[in-house]
Amino acid sequence: MQGIFGKTLAVAALSVLASLAISFAFVPMLGGRVAGAGLVMTIACPIAISIPASFLHFWQAERLRAANAALAQARDELAVAYDRLQHQARRDALTGVLNRAAFLAELDAQSRAGVHGGLLFLDVDHFKSVNDRFGHAAGDQALGRVGALLSALSADNDLVGRLGGEEFAVFLHQASPERMLDHSQAIREAIEAIDLASPAGTLIALGISIGAFHCAPRFDPAEALAASDRNLYRAKSGGRNMVVA
Repeated sequence: MQGIFGKTLAVAALSVLASLAISFAFVPMLGGRVAGAGLVMTIACPIAISIPASFLHFWQAERLRAANAALAQARDELAVAYDRLQHQARRDALTGVLNRAAFLAELDAQSRAGVHGGLLFLDVDHFKSVNDRFGHAAGDQALGRVGALLSALSADNDLVGRLGGEEFAVFLHQASPERMLDHSQAIREAIEAIDLASPAGTLIALGISIGAFHCAPRFDPAEALAASDRNLYRAKSGGRNMVVA
């Protein structure tokens, strides 16, 4: 408010100076003389007009500036909230990886972009027995550890998703068949090495079966998933905790 008063007084002073300058420049030319009541009016009129008009103008301008600042802040906060909701809508709440819909959408986008790579279909072995023996809290902890590990082992352009239950999928962006197999074995060994204990302190052994399929450019996502699923079935039928490509 002090700033508004200061600017209002400054305008009033300038108005008086302008009025005096005009009066002293033109009144003598018209044969008059700036003195007495004329001088008072020359000073009083600009003050009477400029102070309320300037105060109203600066007050409204300040309110508009504050409203624009609040609007900009609200817009920024809304954008942040929207981005957070978008992120949450694409993520599996338990594991933090992409949910099924988001993973399938991203896989389809990779296909349409002409990308090749390795598609892994993963299933945590004997997961039902983990829930049955140690409780669902332990099972949730196991899934969370698996999701975190898959994300940690993946590169920035790779895709990691939870397809449902104890099933996960990984797409290795632009990976060769050799990298696909090496990465699959690295995942299997890392899952096997997870140090996880039940609330009672009992060690929970984890294993994972992996079906791998190398996708050529312009691959069909549904066919690629079906192929990796068939290889996963072979891995589980062959003894589990293994990779089949």
